[in-house]
Amino acid sequence: MTAESASLEAVMRRLGCQARAAAEALAQAPTAAKNRALTAAAAAIRAQAAEIAAANAADVADAEAKGISGALLDRLILNPARIEAMAAGLDAVAELPDPVGRSLARWSRPNGLDIERVAVPLGVIGIIFESRPNVAADAGALCLKSGNAAILRGGSESYRSVRAIHAALAAGLTAAGLPEAAIQTIPTTDRAAVGILLT
Repeated sequence: MTAESASLEAVMRRLGCQARAAAEALAQAPTAAKNRALTAAAAAIRAQAAEIAAANAADVADAEAKGISGALLDRLILNPARIEAMAAGLDAVAELPDPVGRSLARWSRPNGLDIERVAVPLGVIGIIFESRPNVAADAGALCLKSGNAAILRGGSESYRSVRAIHAALAAGLTAAGLPEAAIQTIPTTDRAAVGILLT
């Protein structure tokens, strides 16, 4: 193992440990705190729209220089309407009923034993997605609402955009008093990080 790969492994291990600790806190988080984090993140996206657009413009310029065009390039672009749609999406998720603790099924056995299936968080969810940066907001929001920590890995073409969006999500978590590590991004475009994440 090279020093570089050992360093990347250490970074990914740290992300995983932080996410696991955050997942334990999120599993117990009240609905109001999760909703507050989502609405605060939506407000942060609106407030930081210029920064998100600037990060996206740099990503788009690099993608164009690499010869990416057509539908792939269109997926990458964040215009003002798409940035507002991300914020509105966070607000919409905040309005959804909290799935944690919801009764999914209940039945009684002949011996009188009462059994209930209840929705609980999974824990830590790793999400790998292509260069469509708005997925960072959507995926982060859904994981948060369902009490799960998330580790996000967007395509390398959207690296700056995803980090800018993540900054708004982190601001929302902080504003609600929830662990910032509840939603993390992989801090490198190195593809080896994906393999480490999956193991």
